Amino acid sequence: MSTNNQPEQDQPLTGAPSPEELEAAQAANEFDALTVAQAEIATLQAKNAELADSYLRAKADAENARRRAEDEIAKARKFAVESFAESLLPVADSLEAGLAITDATLEHIREGSEATLKQLKSALERNKVVEINPVGAAKFDPHLHQAISMVPSEQEANTVVSVLQKGYLIADRMLRPALVTVAAPK
Repeated sequence: MSTNNQPEQDQPLTGAPSPEELEAAQAANEFDALTVAQAEIATLQAKNAELADSYLRAKADAENARRRAEDEIAKARKFAVESFAESLLPVADSLEAGLAITDATLEHIREGSEATLKQLKSALERNKVVEINPVGAAKFDPHLHQAISMVPSEQEANTVVSVLQKGYLIADRMLRPALVTVAAPK
């Protein structure tokens, strides 16, 4: 209450807030904004920590996958010839058995050699080693053949006349080209 006997008329009747009220409202708004900003910062920091953890886990998973792949590749290289070697063991056994026979006739030796050659060719085929033997009037193919010489022939030019040494592919990749003579142009 006022000490002078006047009614309190310091306040306007329009209902407008006083400067103190405005200052208090502004401070409250700033406090609310600060509280909201701090909550957002805390949320963003938690999300950042979660993403950093996810990143580290993903990085570790990728590193582990890379190591496992390297180990698998090393094992594959180490044991790549294992299957091929296993398929050649019967061929070695046949050769040793043939050499162990002391009183073999020429016919027996020939039969044994043919059987052993058949085993060898079978082992090569099982391991995708394919023979290149361009017998006949095959056209010269520089991807499969290596021309040793050109000879006059009744055959068409650039056809294989004879095979000096067979070639081989392994899984469609050149292992050794066939050495051939080629018909010379007329």
